[in-house]
Amino acid sequence: MQVLRRIPSWLTTAIVAVLVFFLVYIANATRLITPYVYIVTELAGIAAISALGLNLIYGFNGQFSLGHIGFYAIGAYSSALITKDFVSRWSGGQFTAFSWLLAGIICMVLVLQSFKWLHLGSMRKRLVNNLSYLKPYEQMILVAIVMIAIAAVILATGAAAAWLLQKGLNIVLSVTIPALPAVVSKNLMLLLGLLTGASLAALVAYLVGLPLLRLSSDYFGIATLGFAIVVYTLLQNSDLVIATMKGARGMVEIPRWTNWTWVFLLLLVSVIVMRNLIHSSHGRAILSVREDNVAAKAMGIDTTQSKVLAFTIGGFYAGIAGGLYAHLQGFLHPSTFDFVRGFDPLIIIVFGGLGSMTGTLVASALFSIIIEGLRVILPQGFEDWRFVIYPILLLIIMLLRQRGLLGSVEWGWLNAPYVPVRDIPLASGVDGANSGEEV
Repeated sequence: MQVLRRIPSWLTTAIVAVLVFFLVYIANATRLITPYVYIVTELAGIAAISALGLNLIYGFNGQFSLGHIGFYAIGAYSSALITKDFVSRWSGGQFTAFSWLLAGIICMVLVLQSFKWLHLGSMRKRLVNNLSYLKPYEQMILVAIVMIAIAAVILATGAAAAWLLQKGLNIVLSVTIPALPAVVSKNLMLLLGLLTGASLAALVAYLVGLPLLRLSSDYFGIATLGFAIVVYTLLQNSDLVIATMKGARGMVEIPRWTNWTWVFLLLLVSVIVMRNLIHSSHGRAILSVREDNVAAKAMGIDTTQSKVLAFTIGGFYAGIAGGLYAHLQGFLHPSTFDFVRGFDPLIIIVFGGLGSMTGTLVASALFSIIIEGLRVILPQGFEDWRFVIYPILLLIIMLLRQRGLLGSVEWGWLNAPYVPVRDIPLASGVDGANSGEEV
């Protein structure tokens, strides 16, 4: 008898993904869709990447964050500085911005790791015990001086290492990148810019998350909203530090290198990484924090580390999306990243279903279609009414589907991997039910 094998879910999902990619690609190449529809499609993919990051923070980890737009902005401006430097040499060289940002990120990570290796808290306790013969205020002053001196040495060493690394990177890049074909060097610099901007956003998310994630959900949401406002204010005055960012006037002359291929490939990689993370041991730890923080602690899970991990990865996703957006529009203005725009990814993940990657992808497409479709459908002069109509539609859906469009349902390969039940053989002669022997 012939056994019919079921088609694996990854294959059907891959076929659907390839069909979507070529459908949009061919439709744009043959002008079946207008350039406006093509840009809306790209914006939907960018929104999906950003929303996946927030879904990890809020949907899977249960941390109500309102500061996601801040990481989006950091990724956008950082990557734009790198590629604009490559094209226009605003810093005096093609790779100065990239080498400084990359060197700064690497050395900051090493500085943070150095603080972790030294265990300054334990060192402080040992110093206090060894200085027990002194008076308490003398101990406090002396220990503070020693701790400040150690921190200053580490920071000075990190700054010196960053300066040396920047010089070395600048020399290496100046020799290697220009030798490549123009198309290769352009795409390579875009990739490096996106990854560097996303890494900076992730590093900032880590530094912000360490103190803030000790707060409860509501207080954490307000604190992250404050972070988003701080980023917005800094961008308004960024021209005082980096002139080419133009501050409140808006950053111009950003290379428009984002296309559907870049958006689709990065969205595909983002989905694959997210799916494998959620169904890994780290992902189960992240989910356990959402379900019951106290129970997760009782089972030995480091809940703080799980929260920081989710927050950092979510920041990385937002940075990638921000970089793609910057190179799609070619222009950045701080108003694009105000706290009101920060509600867009939150609306998407609630609309699609908290904790559902499929729901996030579907809701991102629908959200972009509704927002931009209403702009076309509504009469001239009434375009702003779309910001009244779509919240009403959202309210109706929330009343009918309290858990979002898909709830926590996943389609195809995004479902949890199937783990077959294994028969565990017993030792020979051992049969607790029949032999009466003690097992």
